[in-house]
Amino acid sequence: MSAIRRLEESARALDSSVTPNDAFREWFAEQRRTNRYAVDRIPFADLVGWRFDDDGDLVHETGRFFSVEGLRVRTAWEGRDASWSQPIINQPEVGILGILVKEFDGVLHCLMQAKMEPGNLDTVQLSPTVQATRSNYTGAHRGAPVRYIEYFAPPRRGRVLYDSLQSEQGAWFLRKRNRNMVVEATGDVPDHEDFRWLTIGQIHQLLQQDNVVNMDARTVLACIPLFAQEEQEGGAPHGALHTDDEVLGWLTETKACRELVQRSIPLSAVERWYRTEDEIGHEEGRHFTVVAASVRATGREVTQWTQPLLAPVEQGLAAFVTRRIGGVRHVLVRAETEAGVLDVAELAPTVQCLPEQVRGLPPGARPRYFDVVTAAAPSRVLYDAVQSEEGGRFHHADNRYRIVEVGEEFPVGTDPDFRWVSVGQLAGLLRHSNYVNIQARTLLACLRSRSRGEGRGAGHGG
Repeated sequence: MSAIRRLEESARALDSSVTPNDAFREWFAEQRRTNRYAVDRIPFADLVGWRFDDDGDLVHETGRFFSVEGLRVRTAWEGRDASWSQPIINQPEVGILGILVKEFDGVLHCLMQAKMEPGNLDTVQLSPTVQATRSNYTGAHRGAPVRYIEYFAPPRRGRVLYDSLQSEQGAWFLRKRNRNMVVEATGDVPDHEDFRWLTIGQIHQLLQQDNVVNMDARTVLACIPLFAQEEQEGGAPHGALHTDDEVLGWLTETKACRELVQRSIPLSAVERWYRTEDEIGHEEGRHFTVVAASVRATGREVTQWTQPLLAPVEQGLAAFVTRRIGGVRHVLVRAETEAGVLDVAELAPTVQCLPEQVRGLPPGARPRYFDVVTAAAPSRVLYDAVQSEEGGRFHHADNRYRIVEVGEEFPVGTDPDFRWVSVGQLAGLLRHSNYVNIQARTLLACLRSRSRGEGRGAGHGG
């Protein structure tokens, strides 16, 4: 059986004899009880190993990890022109987000970790097998070795099923990418109390809950090839409104015609932002703040440290509008340009915004389809849950993720910034780097979890 079919079998397995659902719930609750941690805001002057340099940038003394710098941005397309400056996280090194899989009772299982991050909501969340920056897994943090890294870093112990570089939040990171990997273990894998084997179907069910599956696990789940392998006819997924070439041509034309100029500037030169002894923020209270935190934690490679964190001013909204076209499910994606994006634009959710700030705008200035996704009747809402963003750099950052179904009365024709793509097409684009943004990848994982309403038990746990 091909690797894709085996992964699809795992997605259909909603329980497991290896880690039955009831046993997982007990273990995960215990992890949240026993993995104690404290995160306290502190003045910037109390950061250990961090300092403001001569340009006002917030940097680590080793030159590793990440820095908080200034960025000046100018965008222009189709008569629209905007420019601004802002703080941004610069983390040029590429980290590894990896899920190790292994077959039990004829079904592939994923080795998932209960991991605490300083910015997490609800303390511990379910993370990939490995979630590590290069500084972490090369030992720059002077902590314990990253467990199971030998399966993902060369010379690796396993067979690679998926491997690509994917972006992270373009509004907060400057050209940030992580290596998303799925590796099948070819031999015995040592157990550890902080890890459990789960089927893809079990993890999909957990995506129905708020703040259980972390962002790094969601992006790797989205990249796992499940539904992208539809039958091909004439080079396009069967039943898609647009061919792959048409979708890629539209995105390429968008990148070519939009102007995005990014220029790094000193953090002290960023306009309309202030700095106090314990906060960097926007003068109108918009967007986010940068704060300093002291962290004490159990179950980490390092148990005590200080660091900066980016804290959004409100919960965000990321939503897909979806409908069936010719019997095939499509989602409406937007070509989105963000301050720190690597290549001008990526495919993003239909709506991606800070909703309270948007509600204060005149109706004509709000994002298109904002009212469609926020005022949808409950019967139209296929998915609605709150999910945290990356807890290692952001403090209590979360989005309400929604998927809203519309009927045939909803027009297929859209403005130039939007396109209907089939779910299979969107998943297929994840074989490549920097085509689909992190919020859209989370929504793809959530849509897959919603579509797996029927399945079978794995082993004797079903």
